[in-house]
Amino acid sequence: MSLIKIDGAGHMMGRLATTVAKSALQGNKIVVLRSELINLSGNFYRNKLKYLAFLRKRCNVNPARGPFHYRAPSEIFKRVVRGMVPHKTARGKEALKRIKVFEGMPSPYDKKKRVVVPQAMRIMCLKPGRKYCYVGRLSQEVGWKYAPVVKTLENKRRMKNAIREKKRKIKRKLTKTATDKIAKQAEPYIKVMKQYGY
Repeated sequence: MSLIKIDGAGHMMGRLATTVAKSALQGNKIVVLRSELINLSGNFYRNKLKYLAFLRKRCNVNPARGPFHYRAPSEIFKRVVRGMVPHKTARGKEALKRIKVFEGMPSPYDKKKRVVVPQAMRIMCLKPGRKYCYVGRLSQEVGWKYAPVVKTLENKRRMKNAIREKKRKIKRKLTKTATDKIAKQAEPYIKVMKQYGY
């Protein structure tokens, strides 16, 4: 069982959801980040009409019985994945527990390596010139209130990353100069270490 951290930005929603669903059913833990930047094919207006039609579907007797219409991008994506998993069986329930979806990039994951799913990337799936939209914008239009908060936090994260990368570059440069300086003195020791496979 491995933990897979996927950066959701620039992926097609359905294609990414299939990969996530299958992987979760196989026993992997999955974290999808930046869900607000997941793409939907078709122009924004068409997708908005579809979602508004979905919002009208409710129990007439007592709407609190469901269906429940989530507005946050992470919850919209989770629901798409749920449709691809046998969520009423024990196996399906366990698989859904293994999936986490976030807007932006919260603290434990911002410093860890992320992966992408090539077969689900928009540039691989959509023909150039085709229209597409973002789940984040759709969510905002139907009542998600935290887009500005996520944007502010993302900007902060990018600034921190830039500073961290600058420090890393300086450290690498210093290490290289230090190694070059003591190369002659360390040569006999390095030879001995190489004999033992280091």
